[in-house]
Amino acid sequence: MSKVGHIKVYCHLIVNNIKYFLTYHFQFYNCPAMYHERQRLQFCALHVLNNLFQAEVFSKPELDDICYSLNPDATINPHKSMFGWGNYDVNVLTMALQLKDYQFIWFDKRKDLNLLDLATIYGIVINKFYKPKCLGLEIPIKRRHWLAVRKIDENFYNLDSKLDVPEYIGNDEHLIKFLKFELAVSTTELFIVVSNSVPEDSWMKVDAG
Repeated sequence: MSKVGHIKVYCHLIVNNIKYFLTYHFQFYNCPAMYHERQRLQFCALHVLNNLFQAEVFSKPELDDICYSLNPDATINPHKSMFGWGNYDVNVLTMALQLKDYQFIWFDKRKDLNLLDLATIYGIVINKFYKPKCLGLEIPIKRRHWLAVRKIDENFYNLDSKLDVPEYIGNDEHLIKFLKFELAVSTTELFIVVSNSVPEDSWMKVDAG
């Protein structure tokens, strides 16, 4: 390649980097105001609920009460941490959402994500493994973590409580790419949050194939 060719390639890379920088910062500084709870102990399920509803809708005592109602006679309740640190399971999330007239639906990963009718879906919840850290170092154990995704104004955001701030995802197409990336890990599970007013199974488009 000639010297002029090298200069053109170099200039092209500079322009692309500037475009990326400006686009990212425009999205960050112009994103809508959002409610975003940060991670405390093992209260990710509580954070998921409040981040989904964009307000402090649930509290620890309320989720604990749900645990006791699910298993009132247990000496050690199986739906939460025995130490009172959270770690609520899928049954607690399901019942909490039912109290607000929402369904919590497990998504079969064998289905095509493009069949999701995103216009009828209130929010998305992901359950995945993560490695906890102590003093900045990863501990060689895995724990389950809940995180919420919601459309706010015209774009989707990752409202994971482990993030310092909500993460911009983008439009419908960007969301599908984000979900495909997350579900590439076989142990990750996806749940759909839908209002009870939405007709049964209408959150999935009809597969023309």
